[in-house]
Amino acid sequence: MNNALKFYIDGQWVAAESGNTLDVIDPSTEQAFIKIAVGDSRDVDKAVVAAARAFPAFSGKSVAERLALLKEILRVYNLRYEDLVKAVSQEMGAPLHFARDAQIWSGRAHLESTISALENFPFSEQHGTTHVVREAIGVCALITPWNWPLNQIVCKVAPAIAAGCTVVLKPSEIAPLTGIIFAEILHEAGVPAGVFNLLNGTGPDVGQHMASHPNVDMVSFTGSTRAGIIVAKTAADTVKRVAQELGGKSANILLDDADLDVAVAKGVQGCFSNSGQSCDAPTRMLVPAALHARALEIAKETVEQLVTGSPLDEKTNLGPVISEAQFNKIQGLIATGIEEGATLVAGGLERPEGLDKGYYVRPTVFGHVTPQMTIAREEIFGPVLSIMPYETLEQAIEIANDTVYGLAAYVQSRDLEKARAVAGRMRAGSVYLNYPSWDTFAPFGGYKQSGNGREYAGWGIHDFLEIKGVVGWGN
Repeated sequence: MNNALKFYIDGQWVAAESGNTLDVIDPSTEQAFIKIAVGDSRDVDKAVVAAARAFPAFSGKSVAERLALLKEILRVYNLRYEDLVKAVSQEMGAPLHFARDAQIWSGRAHLESTISALENFPFSEQHGTTHVVREAIGVCALITPWNWPLNQIVCKVAPAIAAGCTVVLKPSEIAPLTGIIFAEILHEAGVPAGVFNLLNGTGPDVGQHMASHPNVDMVSFTGSTRAGIIVAKTAADTVKRVAQELGGKSANILLDDADLDVAVAKGVQGCFSNSGQSCDAPTRMLVPAALHARALEIAKETVEQLVTGSPLDEKTNLGPVISEAQFNKIQGLIATGIEEGATLVAGGLERPEGLDKGYYVRPTVFGHVTPQMTIAREEIFGPVLSIMPYETLEQAIEIANDTVYGLAAYVQSRDLEKARAVAGRMRAGSVYLNYPSWDTFAPFGGYKQSGNGREYAGWGIHDFLEIKGVVGWGN
């Protein structure tokens, strides 16, 4: 990759000011396979200057012009699709079929849904004699995570461009290659110089400077709640808008009339998708106490059918987790679950048999988990499922909502009206009934410490707009 040691600033690939580099580790081998440049505040300043200079002209472009640009980005994205698949598989260990059908598909889907939303987006409306206008907020700092690299990049960049904003993007330095390829895509698509800028670096050296920069009008951040708090505090001095999608500890309530075999099996698969590294994963499965023993049997049977192994093997269901630090954290929480008395149903400590290298975690299921246990409260971010018995529906709802997080919740029932009633009582930004298909037009974001703001399609465009009222416009 020719541009790995460069940043994309003001329409050009340029050298980093610091001259520093960072190894990118393949989590399936634990070996470095490429170096990237990492920047500092000087690179941020250059990128922000470019974005600020480009903003007046770009924000003045018509909706038709921005639509045409997004459609061209989508066309070039599809041309580079397999390059993105290979990159995300190597940088974060995603099995190739999952990289192709989920990771990179999601980026395309967000482009398509943003284009669709932009076609009829209400940028202005009349309220009596007042004309209400929605205008681009300005220069936006976008900070994205490693677990869904293209998903999070595109569901920020696409609506920002749709709104008429200019952006500076910092992808995760752990999984940066997809971001570099995405910059190449935007360059080839003819995005005007300064509208999109990309640089790599750490949170302290680059991300915090982006968040505090006086010429940045908005920060959109996806990552851990701990890091999100730092970003919000850093941004507060300049009173800029901060949109955040943070951690989760999502409950999956199986009602007593659910098809238990299907509900448990799909719940296990949903929790372990992406090797458990999804902020909205259904990590707490709440099951009627009378059905708890059978649920553990179904969960064990489901796990035994999953294959953990090389991302290059088409039979693999779970690849490695992203890093040594993440591997060690997950191992520590599994050990804590055992120490605190949860029943180990499947998986456990150490790597799966036959996998001596790579950050592979045994897909793990705990039963008899109580709400006070650490594994029921902390976001593990790995393939670990806690199954929790409940006596009454009221108790299940209380347990589900008893968390500092509120990103997602899940409800399973043969009776859709019952499921809808439970959904209405969930303190979460998204509630999924009976494992529906991914909807990139639905609002995505959280309650409580899972963040603020909403992403996807028109909801995302809204976050990048200011509202202006022109009073006395006319009768």
